[in-house]
Amino acid sequence: MNRNALLAPAAVIIAGGSFLAGRLSVSSDSPGNSQESVGPVASARATGSTSSGDGSSGHARSGDAKSLSSRSAGKEAKFAKLEEIVRKNDPVERNRALLAFLDQLGPGDMEEAIERFKSLDLGESRNGEYAMLLAAWAKADPVAALDHAKEDDEDEFALKTILATWAGNDPDAALRWADSQFDGDGANPYLIGIIQGIAATDLNKATQLLTSMPYSNERGEALASLLPYVLTKGGDAAREWVSSIQDEQLREGVINRVVEQLASKEPKETADWLLANPSQATIRQLDDAMAAWAEKDQKGAVAYYGALPTGEARTNALRGIVNTMAAENPKEAARFMDSHPADTNDQVVQQFVWHSSQGDPALAATYIAKISNEREQINLYNRMLNGWMRRDPAAANAWIRSNPLPPAVQIRQPQGNAR
Repeated sequence: MNRNALLAPAAVIIAGGSFLAGRLSVSSDSPGNSQESVGPVASARATGSTSSGDGSSGHARSGDAKSLSSRSAGKEAKFAKLEEIVRKNDPVERNRALLAFLDQLGPGDMEEAIERFKSLDLGESRNGEYAMLLAAWAKADPVAALDHAKEDDEDEFALKTILATWAGNDPDAALRWADSQFDGDGANPYLIGIIQGIAATDLNKATQLLTSMPYSNERGEALASLLPYVLTKGGDAAREWVSSIQDEQLREGVINRVVEQLASKEPKETADWLLANPSQATIRQLDDAMAAWAEKDQKGAVAYYGALPTGEARTNALRGIVNTMAAENPKEAARFMDSHPADTNDQVVQQFVWHSSQGDPALAATYIAKISNEREQINLYNRMLNGWMRRDPAAANAWIRSNPLPPAVQIRQPQGNAR
């Protein structure tokens, strides 16, 4: 086995496939199958017969009891070893030891191993190890694993992991199971794990399944599980994939999720793509692309903005640049915004206020008066000033006393402070 594979969770699960293949062929009378090995003992007790045939049934029962006790002790020691493994601090050592442990289990041991692991209550710190146990069971007996997981309504992680593993090996069988188990009007929740399981090897099929789902939280989760595989293909392929989605609502949702990540690596290409494919989402997300660009290359982002024609796209580009500037240098952001009054609307000012309120709250509060929409202005005064009051009541009160405020603004004094 290539031990370097242990460093990647997905590779770990795949690397464990060799031991699982052997476990699938374990016979019913295998010594490792504790459930089957108990069968002959129960039969002998029921009939009163013994294996010796000499009438010494008492000795046979004594031997059987000792055998059962020995097996029980052996099983307890086995699962005590599981706890020892998953409590190791070194993640590489944990994975190595867990693979070796799983290699010793029979199919009948998997349910107890899962339950023993869950009883340790290790939280999310050992989700990788939990995923390995679930994937091992999914490879050996996915239906049994799913039946067990369905009994725990709160363990969605188990269902998704088992389905993803099964779908990675046999997508058609996993889909048949998902169809047979769901009887409702909304989105089939079992498709989330299946889409995740096949996205790496068959993105087209995963996309087809995604688009077959109605608008829902489940579709949003399925999209989130698929996107990492899309983004690993590079900017050009990811943008092409997004553009290929025919469902407009889904496509707009995808754009909202991927623009910032695409722009962090290829800001100009992403901005060009957004402008070449105008829609509500692309124009709206231009500010995220420009913000990401300004973080990496402020001079380049400003030059790109300056070359845009007057309009909504140019205003949104300004908003993105101001967002980044305001978080780093509020005064510079204010000067830049003031030098482009034709592109500065209420949304640009609002974003400036929020992004500069921590670094220079007095400057941020001063700009709220520039918002033309009275309701938005009052809401922003209340939210920003009350937040400042909680952080630094003395400075906030000093600013409030020195600046006129609309009558509708309600400032809440922190307990123990007077205005």
